[in-house]
Amino acid sequence: MPGRLAYNCPMSVIATSVDTSPTQLRPVNILRDLPGIASLVESCFQDTLDMEGQRYIQQMRRAGHDHGFLRWAAHAADTVSMPLTGFVWEEGGEIAGNASLIPFHHQGRKIYLIANVAVRPDLRRKGIGRALTVAAIRHARSHNGAETWLHVRDDNPGAAHLYHLLGFRERARRTSWRGVPDRTAPNPQTGIQVLQRHNRDWPAHQAWLERLYPKHLSWYYPFPWQSVRPGIGPALYRLFMDYETRQWGAYNNGLFQAALVWQPASSRNDRLWLAAQPGQSEALTAMLLHARRALAGSISLSLEFPAGESVETLASAGFTSRRTLIWMQLDASKGPNLP
Repeated sequence: MPGRLAYNCPMSVIATSVDTSPTQLRPVNILRDLPGIASLVESCFQDTLDMEGQRYIQQMRRAGHDHGFLRWAAHAADTVSMPLTGFVWEEGGEIAGNASLIPFHHQGRKIYLIANVAVRPDLRRKGIGRALTVAAIRHARSHNGAETWLHVRDDNPGAAHLYHLLGFRERARRTSWRGVPDRTAPNPQTGIQVLQRHNRDWPAHQAWLERLYPKHLSWYYPFPWQSVRPGIGPALYRLFMDYETRQWGAYNNGLFQAALVWQPASSRNDRLWLAAQPGQSEALTAMLLHARRALAGSISLSLEFPAGESVETLASAGFTSRRTLIWMQLDASKGPNLP
């Protein structure tokens, strides 16, 4: 059951008074709630679910009937980065609202992601989404969460505004792209050479990566630094951990202009990490087309990039935009009793 895929269902900002008695708002019971949560998330996001999202729903349903998994999950809910805890809203004996909590442990700190915020369509505009989110915030604070985050699609301004009213502030916008490996992908004759990245170019590569993949999101998007750094230590790490990556550099007349790291994944989507100095569209295009040809044995390639950057370049290299997420962090200046 994946811990990294989460959705935020459309919710209204204008809320009427709502009864938050225990019979309606309660903590998730992992032993019996997963099938109902899966059905709710599926119904809320049926228009935007891609293949990865459909697999997520299927895995959640299978997990809900796996007694061995459920026994383990009941004891591990607050220690692993999976959506095993949170709050649900019951209406007529059925789960009609949900907010999951996913704990991440990063550099000795616990960070909570509020995810899968969903409310049944006929019950929206009643404050249920707000009540679920507030309950999740309070849980994170009472369980020593150093930070609380959530993300919402950029085409869901109502939910984004609600989260802003609750004290969340936008920290980043990231677009997910997907490309299909193809050994027949074009090979434009531009003079750009794609080679194994030279060790001497690592400082520039590192600086580009730090700009494009911000440190404050590294708990969720961990870049495999140890697998790409030059030197004896990283080389030994790759040898003993059997950790496979590939990395290329794009060179124009010997000048280093862009870099790409490939990271295989256990899921269907291998990960790409693209980095370049601004304005190098030809180098980026050549790099991505090379990756599509060189990684023809992969099923799919995924790439996450700052929203609005290199959009035409990525599209011209055969990558398709899947969604843009607004990453929001709860303002640390908010007092412990707010909201």
